[in-house]
Amino acid sequence: MRTRGPVGVLCAVLALTACGPSSADDATSGAPAIGAPATGAPAGAASSTVPSTTPSSAELPDGEAGFGSRVRLSSGLVISASSPDTFTPSENAYPPAERAVSVGIDVYNGSDRPYRLSKLSVTATVAGEEVKQVRDSARGYNGIVDADKDVPVEDSENFTLAFAVPPDDTRLTLKLYPDGSDGDTAVFTGAV
Repeated sequence: MRTRGPVGVLCAVLALTACGPSSADDATSGAPAIGAPATGAPAGAASSTVPSTTPSSAELPDGEAGFGSRVRLSSGLVISASSPDTFTPSENAYPPAERAVSVGIDVYNGSDRPYRLSKLSVTATVAGEEVKQVRDSARGYNGIVDADKDVPVEDSENFTLAFAVPPDDTRLTLKLYPDGSDGDTAVFTGAV
């Protein structure tokens, strides 16, 4: 008995559709795929890409992810941080810095209520010392411009932050606190 023809085609179609997305984390839900690369530098920003030297998750302490990863928090928020881009701040940057890095941040609201961006607190450290956020409007780094904005359920907001770093290669750790200093924390780390 042959299975070519309409029956064979129907079986092939059913087999292909059975392999498609099956969970809320898949592309059909609008939620970003966990582990997918994150990107982001302002358009027109002068930058260069840092080589990918992000350690594997097995090499990182618990609760930390490498840049270019996504972290799902118990609140339902999914936060991603792109691989850092180095740049030379303009002469009008504040605070003045010889070298800085920019990181694209994306906050996806997978919770059941709107999320207010003004609740988000961000710190960056190098060798355990906090580094300053750089505001450089000439390069497009203005911080979180829409901090008073609500991120609707199943929607996301993205922005780019910049931080002053030492002139030599080093390791940057970025901590994002969605509810100020309380609750869950998304931590990203890597070489810059």
